[in-house]
Amino acid sequence: MSRAKIILQKARKKRTEQGHPWVFASEIDRMDGVAAAGDLVDVATAQGKYLATGYWNPKSQITVRIVSHRPDVVMDEAFFETRFRECAAHRRRFVNGPDCRLVYGEADFLPGLVVDRFGGVLVIQLLTLGMDMRRDEIVKSLVRVFEPQGIYERSDVSVRGLEGLEERTGVLYGDCPGIVEIEENGLKMEVDIVEGQKTGYFFDQRENRASIAPLMTGWGERSGISLGPDPEGTSERLVPLNRSGKVVTFPYWDGATVLECFAHTGSFTLHACQYGAKKVTCLDVSQHAVDTAKRNVERNGFTDRVEFVVADAFDYLRTQAKGLDERKLRASGGADTSKKLEGEGRTWDVVILDPPAFAKTKSAVAGACRGYKDINLQGLKLVNEGGYLVTASCSYHMQPDLFLETIADAATDAGKQLRLIEWRAAGKDHPQLLGVKEGHYLKFAIFEVRSK
Repeated sequence: MSRAKIILQKARKKRTEQGHPWVFASEIDRMDGVAAAGDLVDVATAQGKYLATGYWNPKSQITVRIVSHRPDVVMDEAFFETRFRECAAHRRRFVNGPDCRLVYGEADFLPGLVVDRFGGVLVIQLLTLGMDMRRDEIVKSLVRVFEPQGIYERSDVSVRGLEGLEERTGVLYGDCPGIVEIEENGLKMEVDIVEGQKTGYFFDQRENRASIAPLMTGWGERSGISLGPDPEGTSERLVPLNRSGKVVTFPYWDGATVLECFAHTGSFTLHACQYGAKKVTCLDVSQHAVDTAKRNVERNGFTDRVEFVVADAFDYLRTQAKGLDERKLRASGGADTSKKLEGEGRTWDVVILDPPAFAKTKSAVAGACRGYKDINLQGLKLVNEGGYLVTASCSYHMQPDLFLETIADAATDAGKQLRLIEWRAAGKDHPQLLGVKEGHYLKFAIFEVRSK
């Protein structure tokens, strides 16, 4: 097959040989032959040795995106159908249930393409020129492999501008209701595929949400509740008794109090309730997100255990921390108790922080560090002694070591000592290519919090 050939510079890092799917403009020496933007090109070393084949876009700094290491590849319907069947096989093996990320770009050897499945609807993002040009082939292949009710496009992302593309959304196939119900870890929730963030829902935290289960029970003793013989003799089993020896009838007496910040549609809140939390505060700055979270809580029967707050998380945490400081000052006799408290000063057994990306570019890392330190500092102040901080970062540029260092700095300022209980990344429907650091974006940690 005669194709234009990209010749790489001699003095370069051997990233392509190591499997990295991107070839940057700065790595290219020249092109031998002619190719239109979006066409497939072969990539070769300075000595002419074939390395890979990918589609190219001279307007993008990522000039070539690798799709195969075989020169006979053609990006036709058969190509996409084969790749989609491989994606489906991976999800069947590792994901419990149909709702998941079906196609994860480079990690599924389909750079520039994302596909999520919500019930019978597929939501796709075409992020690059090479994929955008092949929209028809992609849609036809998705229909054959997954037989969806409908396919909806959510290519309303700024990265398309770097490829010389306009943002676009809309129905590509079949029937696409705006609201779709999905199931995750036994919980039912709605997804707004039209107005929701990105494709409508974040599947990457599925396993991480399930990992909070051990944190949700085992707190009754702190409230003076313990198991003992039924004083009325109506039950042979041990029953929960308060300090006065009376039976506690509230079924979630042993549950944690939980604060979820940046709740979006309330996914961590739902999991906390499912695993036995006593009371959950569900907070987001968006009224639309909180309204969705309310419906999800009602859908699963957790209404009596959840309170909702529409507020900026930074402001809310600072207000609670300030109130806590005021209460401590009053308790020590160092404040005028006739004045009303300015802050509430509430605390929780578990505080969950799952903010949006603070660093979307390398130049934003310094500001992101300040943001992550501040949010974790305030959150740590509000965790009850021996409780847990659940914290995450989805900023690729916030590397793991830097994220942990930032949390350590926050703990020092808060006078807390942390024990790392669990460290996780994205779920199995978001696989990572070895050697491709850009795919290692999600950091998720659970810390036990103690005062020094």
